[in-house]
Amino acid sequence: MRVKSIDKVLLFLVIILVTFGFLIFSSASLGLLSRDGANFSSVAFNQFLFGIIGGSTAMFMMSNIYYRHLRRFAFYIFIASLVLTSLVFIPGLGVSHGGATRWIDIGSSSFQFQPAEILKLGFIIYMATWLSGMQQYIKNFASGTLPFIGIVGMVGVIMLKQPDTDTFLIMAVAGTAMFLTAGGRWRDVFAMGILAILLLVTIAFMRPYIMDRMTTFLHPEKDPQGSSYQIQQSLIAVGSGGIAGRGFGQSIQKFEYLPEPIGDSIFAVYAEEFGFIGGIFLILLFLGFTFRGYKIATRANDMFGTLLVVGFMTLIACQAFLNIGAMLGVAPLSGLPLPFISHGGTALLTTLTMIGIVLNVSKYQKKNPRA
Repeated sequence: MRVKSIDKVLLFLVIILVTFGFLIFSSASLGLLSRDGANFSSVAFNQFLFGIIGGSTAMFMMSNIYYRHLRRFAFYIFIASLVLTSLVFIPGLGVSHGGATRWIDIGSSSFQFQPAEILKLGFIIYMATWLSGMQQYIKNFASGTLPFIGIVGMVGVIMLKQPDTDTFLIMAVAGTAMFLTAGGRWRDVFAMGILAILLLVTIAFMRPYIMDRMTTFLHPEKDPQGSSYQIQQSLIAVGSGGIAGRGFGQSIQKFEYLPEPIGDSIFAVYAEEFGFIGGIFLILLFLGFTFRGYKIATRANDMFGTLLVVGFMTLIACQAFLNIGAMLGVAPLSGLPLPFISHGGTALLTTLTMIGIVLNVSKYQKKNPRA
């Protein structure tokens, strides 16, 4: 098998996203200076050290490890990631914030990480391994669809317990995209979709914050000082940017108005500073990144490689566009960070690790796309 060089177009797009993302993050982080208890230097240092340096190192390493070796350890990686994610429920180890227990504290409150990010990686690798080995059974409901639901459900139990409904939903979407790519039937996906909607409605009645998100999406003008506050402030920020924006670092909304200016609201800060033109540029950048990734998937040397790329690219793209859509009021608020840009060293490290695997798959592309 002839090994080619990595896909330079995808690598170039990732470098732009990471570099541009850190500039946006740095500007948004200035909003922390007006908030009590916030440490700008600590946040920026962690993002740079663990996210960019650590993530770039992981991406380089994974781009040079033959992706098929992951098949041997897929089950163990998946189980380890499930166990690691479950550690958040151990008192004294798990950290709660905003009513959710999603973080692990390692020795110091200044170093926390979200193990669900590792679970994303383990889930996609195991799902790609399982689906690529089950292609002949995937159209059978009993031996294909039901086990698939079982694997997704196993992840769902842990994620919904935290609760982290949004992350679980994008993982389920990525898994479903892989299921279809492996040959799953559309009618089974349709049935799973109905089941997912019923589950979501049930959860919404059990957890008022999800119902509030749905109500806010349908009626954003209601309760502007309560459940609709974030979307109202986000739309003000986006609208204030106009065509060309206020200028880099000149956002007003990041100071005390926007909740989580370095988290899920970071696109609103960006849109205020760079305007409509900047917003379109970033969206096109994510679109180019997504389509390039899917092109690599169509040319992968085997189904395992195809499924890995489809899973990782769907996960990242789904998260990005849901975040942007939420800030523009065209999708419900999700709390999902914007990949490559929002605060979260663990998230950026994991995302770049995924890209490293995709780049390795690109080394073994066929000359012609998969028929």
